[in-house]
This record gives sequence, C-alpha cells and structure tokens, in this order.
Amino acid sequence: MNHDRLMSRLGERSADKRVRWIVRRFLQAGVMEHGVLTPTREGTPQGGPLSPLLANLVLDELDRELDRRGLRFVRYADDCNVYVRSERAAMRAFENLTGFIEGILKLKVNRAKSAVARPWQRKLLGFSFTPGQKAKRRIAPKALGKMKDRIRELTRQSHRRFQAVMTHLRRYLAGWLGYFRFCETPSVLNELEQWTRRRLRCLIWQQWKRSARRFAELVRRGADRDEAAKLVGSSDGAWHLSRTLLLNQLFARAWFLKHGLPSFHVCS
Repeated sequence: MNHDRLMSRLGERSADKRVRWIVRRFLQAGVMEHGVLTPTREGTPQGGPLSPLLANLVLDELDRELDRRGLRFVRYADDCNVYVRSERAAMRAFENLTGFIEGILKLKVNRAKSAVARPWQRKLLGFSFTPGQKAKRRIAPKALGKMKDRIRELTRQSHRRFQAVMTHLRRYLAGWLGYFRFCETPSVLNELEQWTRRRLRCLIWQQWKRSARRFAELVRRGADRDEAAKLVGSSDGAWHLSRTLLLNQLFARAWFLKHGLPSFHVCS
C-alpha cells in the first residue's frame, strides 16, 4: 500500500492533523527482523489494529469502481471475488481491474493467489460454492481440512480426563460452528458430527487401556457379556473398533450431546 496515496485519502476524510500525524507514525514505525529495526516505506503493519480500517479506506475506491461497472462482487479486507457470466468476461474484468488496482490505487495484486476460475474452484473466508446451476454456499475443502486437523489434535490419545477433552473441544466447536453452521450443505455438517463422535469413541477406548477395564466398562453400560468379550478380544485397532455397532449403541449421539458435544445440525 502506497503511504502517500493512503495519507491523501485520509486527508479527504479527516481535517484533524493530529490524526494524520498518528497514522503516519503508525505506518512508518518499522518492523523488527532478527533483532534489527527495518523501516517501512509501504504497506501497513500486519496484524496492526489500524490496518483493516486503512485498507478499507483505500479499497472503498475499488468497491465504487466495481459498482460503477455493474459487477457483482464480495470483498472482505483485501480478499475480493468478482462474479461474471462467462470466462471471456472474467478475463476482461481481471485485466481491467488489475490495471485499476495497480495503476490507480498503487497497490500490488498477488498474481499467485489471483485467478480466473469457476466459483466452486475458489474460496473466500472459508466458503465456496457447489457446482451446477443452483449453486449453494458450502464450506471450502481447505477449511474442512483445517477443522479436522484441529479435532484430531484435541482428541488425540492423552492423559487428560475425558471431560477435560470435551471442554476444550466444546470451546473450539462453539466458535467454528458459529461461523460455518450457515452453510447450505447440511449433509457435510452431519458427516462431520458423525466423524467427531467416532474420534471420541476411539479416544474413550484408548483411555480405558486394559482389557479388564474395557470389559467392565462395557458391561456396566449394559452390553451383553459375550459381545463385550468379543469386542475386547478383537485384534483390530481403536479407530476400527470405534465404528462397531456395540460402541455406536453405547455411545450414541444422545450420549455425546448429554456430555457437552454441540449439535452440528443446521437450525431452520
């Protein structure tokens, strides 16, 4: 981001010289690299509290230009998707907007992350679309992968009590579901909930450790003694056993909801 152009835009919005002085000092504060202070001549500090506001101050011009051209778009900070009806129109819009951003706004377009593609081949803020004429908002594959990695981390075999694991898991899922629950592909959320319950059944089986305890816990929860003995004597691993009928019956969805697992189901 060009500092002089940014300050010019700020001057159009604010006549207070003190505000402009503070912002200029913020922009030129420099960054520490390996213990050495390096001056900043362009851009805004990454993670700085003012950076999103200053970015919107400059990119407001882009929004107005997109509106002027009658293009449909979604922008959040410096992420922007523009939607047109054909590949030819997309190529033309891409070149024209790149010229506007770099020539007029004096910003740099990240060519590696920018592309002309179908909507379902791109993502924005963790969301994408399903292919076809009646497109639906879906969770982007990369966001799903990150979520599963985090669930694996939280449900990995450990010495923490099961309820402690559930506490950490509930905190994470409360935020994740609060954001992604509004996708339009509820079957994906239902599959994720089933997969999460399987991870937890696997963890329970691992935490029981010894065969004697596993047998006692199964019987205590109402399992037939012969079925419990057969399951305990199996040579299959915990992940395979976590999908068996007996464990699914003993640790069904209602049991996990009772013990604090949030419902993944989409509320109508």
